[in-house]
Amino acid sequence: MTALEEFFTKIRNDVDKVLDELIPSAAAAPERLHQAIRWSVFSGGKRIRPALLFAAGRTFGAANGDLLRSAAAFEMIHTYSLIHDDLPAMDNDDLRRGKATCHRQFGEATAILAGDVLQTLAFKAIAEDRSLSAEVRLKLLSLLADASGTPFGMVAGQQLDLDAEGKATLMTDIKRIHRQKTGSLISAAAMAGAIIAGATNSELEVVERYAAQIGLLFQITDDLLDVTQLTTTLGKTAGKDAAANKATYPGIYGVEKTRVEANAIRKDALETLGLILKDTALLRDIGDMIFKRIR
Repeated sequence: MTALEEFFTKIRNDVDKVLDELIPSAAAAPERLHQAIRWSVFSGGKRIRPALLFAAGRTFGAANGDLLRSAAAFEMIHTYSLIHDDLPAMDNDDLRRGKATCHRQFGEATAILAGDVLQTLAFKAIAEDRSLSAEVRLKLLSLLADASGTPFGMVAGQQLDLDAEGKATLMTDIKRIHRQKTGSLISAAAMAGAIIAGATNSELEVVERYAAQIGLLFQITDDLLDVTQLTTTLGKTAGKDAAANKATYPGIYGVEKTRVEANAIRKDALETLGLILKDTALLRDIGDMIFKRIR
C-alpha cells in the first residue's frame, strides 16, 4: 500500500466513525429514513472531499481532531447531492457505487427526505463543533452554504447541467457547469481545511486556485470514464452522459484531446502549489491520483 493509499484509508476510517456518530442509528425511528441515509453514506465512496480537507489542513498545521466534523459535513453534503442527482427527475440512475441507488432501494419520497436530512445534519455538524472557535465555524458555514447552493454553487451547477442537455454548448459553458456542479464543493473542502488551520489570506487564495482546477479535473476525468469504462468497473451506469446528451469535454473534444486537456489542468493545479512555502506533497499526490484514473 502506498503512502497516499494509507492516507485515504485512515481518513475514510476516521471520517466514517464520525459520520456513524452524527447520523441516527438505522434502528431509530423513522427506521426506513435512517436506513436510507446509511445505505447511501456508507456505500464505499472515495471520500475525496474529506481527503482534500485533511490534506489542506495538514499542509498548514491543523490538528486532525479539528478537521473531522467539517470533513464529515462535506461528505454529507456530497452524499445528499448524489441521492438527489440519481432521482428520476434528474439523472434517473439505478446504480451508485456498485449497488442500487437510494430511490431504487427505498423509494423516491424517502430518497428525497434522506438527502434533506443529510443537508441539515451537515450544517449542524459544523455549528456544534466545539473544537473550533465561533468565528471559524461561521466562516465554514458560509463557505459550505455558498458551495452548495446558488448562484455559483453545486445546486446552480446542477440546474445549468439540466438546462444544457440536448443543446449545442460552448466549452466556456461546460467549464462553468463543471466548476459549479462538481468543483465548488471540492474547492470549498480544501478551503475549509486551510481556514481551520489558520492559513493567511494569500495562502487561501492559492489553495482556492489549486482546488478549483482539481474540481474541474475531477469532473473531466468522470466524463472520460463514462465513455471509456464499463458499468461493472464504474459502479454506476456507463454511457449515461451521451445517452442524455449532456454537455461534456469528450462530447466536444473527443477522448484523446480531453486527456490532453485534463493533463494540462493537472499541471496548472500542481504548479500553483509552488506558491505555498510549505510541504504540499499530499495535495500534489491527490491531483496526480485523480488524473491517473484515466490512464
